[in-house]
Amino acid sequence: MHTALVLVDMLNDFVDGVLGNPAAKGIVGPIASFAEQARASDEWLVVYANDAHHLSDVELRVFPPHAMAGTPGAAVIDDLRPEPDDIVVEKRFYSAFTETDLEATLRSHDVGRLVLVGQHTDCCVRHTSYDAFVRGYELVICPDATTVFEPGADEPVAVRQQRALEYLRTYYGARLAVSCDVG
Repeated sequence: MHTALVLVDMLNDFVDGVLGNPAAKGIVGPIASFAEQARASDEWLVVYANDAHHLSDVELRVFPPHAMAGTPGAAVIDDLRPEPDDIVVEKRFYSAFTETDLEATLRSHDVGRLVLVGQHTDCCVRHTSYDAFVRGYELVICPDATTVFEPGADEPVAVRQQRALEYLRTYYGARLAVSCDVG
């Protein structure tokens, strides 16, 4: 059984762009280090799950246009750019499984465990976690390499992050592990 490190929405529009998240800057280093470790192992696969929206997407009823397919805003930030052997999955919904080939890709690589990092613990990471759970994947979330969306909320990021992590642990059986200690 292999493990997939899934980087969720570490895109220009979510770090510095139209939906820029100051909290995302603190997770870039841990994600970069972890991705490098994963690439060094034959037992790991590195997968990017990236928003690539179309103007007709329902999510644009809630959020302004962001990460529009083919635009610079939909590109992975420079510090985390995919390498040639990495897999990139373009998504149009919160979950990386909805109307994508992610499940078929994971099955073809004999992946049984997903380690999720990126944004947003309480949205796209959460929805991807649910879909992984119902498909029977073992699930690991890295608190040091995930974050909630900071702008526009009254509660501190740390409080919202902890609540989101507890939800994933309680309802989906996710194991919480520091990114350098997933093993």
